[in-house]
Amino acid sequence: MIRIKIPYLITVAAAILILVLGHEIAVNDGVNFFNYPQEIVKAKVLRITDRISLDEGFDEPVPMLGEKIYFEAAITSGTQKGDIVRASQNTSGFLQDVQKEVSVNSGILLIYSNNEWFFNGFLRINRMLGLAILFILCVILFGGIKGFNTILSLGFTCTAIFAVFIPAILSGKNIYVMSILVCIYTMVFTPLIVIGYNRKSLASITGCTGGVMISGIIALVMDKLLYLTGIVDEHSRYLVNLPGEIQLNLHAVVFAGIIIGAMGAVMDVAISLSSSLWEIKEKAPSITFKEMFRSGLTIGRDIMGTMADTLILAYIGSSLTVVILLSVFSGSFLGLFNSEMIAVEILQALAGSFGILFAMPLTALFCPVIYLRDKT
Repeated sequence: MIRIKIPYLITVAAAILILVLGHEIAVNDGVNFFNYPQEIVKAKVLRITDRISLDEGFDEPVPMLGEKIYFEAAITSGTQKGDIVRASQNTSGFLQDVQKEVSVNSGILLIYSNNEWFFNGFLRINRMLGLAILFILCVILFGGIKGFNTILSLGFTCTAIFAVFIPAILSGKNIYVMSILVCIYTMVFTPLIVIGYNRKSLASITGCTGGVMISGIIALVMDKLLYLTGIVDEHSRYLVNLPGEIQLNLHAVVFAGIIIGAMGAVMDVAISLSSSLWEIKEKAPSITFKEMFRSGLTIGRDIMGTMADTLILAYIGSSLTVVILLSVFSGSFLGLFNSEMIAVEILQALAGSFGILFAMPLTALFCPVIYLRDKT
């Protein structure tokens, strides 16, 4: 029988309460960016009704223009659920996205704009949800109660970002402050939920805080030294021209991306190291401060190597398409690595790696201080 401890319930309740209050504050004075009627719904294709070649009227065929496919679909979500509507899909080849044509029984999304329904993509969320459920079940199967707590803390972290942080910055809140608050929330509640109320949690929170602070300081300093504008890609340009009176600070967006991205890896190092040193303390109660600190440094060096690789490779993988594109058009490695887009990616990787680097000795130092404080 699983016993649920009172401190655990208090922690979960506090995490939920903070999220609810944070969301209410975040959406206060929020801006509605959509002033025109637009709705996206799920639908199922019933039949194809017509095809029109978009190169009609040209003297010669233009295959790149593609076709416009008209079809009937049954809406399966929203206020018009059950209605059968006529919609269209444009198969233009200009984007070279090799988009699959709709077919009977396809699960799709439709968007309603200017009194017409248009194809908005194939329905992917159901399959993604299935994969997510499989992941959750595997984590719980292999991790037991720890696995459940891991999923719970991950849910709180994602909610903090998507329900608090993003609405807050879109309502004009200070991005620097909000990103720091989200990091504090995650760094405190993740160890408390996963590890519990004990010295391991305190040590990991302290070490993680130090590492993330280092990453944040480096991000702020290098933002000035590199003369960054914050416009790292076409998406950043869209943020500059958002409708309404909200003017996003793109420098702050870069800062937030760096510390939030670094926080996960830094927290992993801090928790792994604090747990390892606690096990050493339990197995060797007579260990001294100096011996535990040295053990922490030894373990930390091994963890640091793999985590730094993980962080840098994650950033490279996430921007691989951009790197290839810039490599083609930049003409030289000097131009490639000097572009702001690549410079920010490198800064993110290096700032996060510095966070890991400093989190290791800080955690190794705080662990003996906390674990051996009652030792005579």
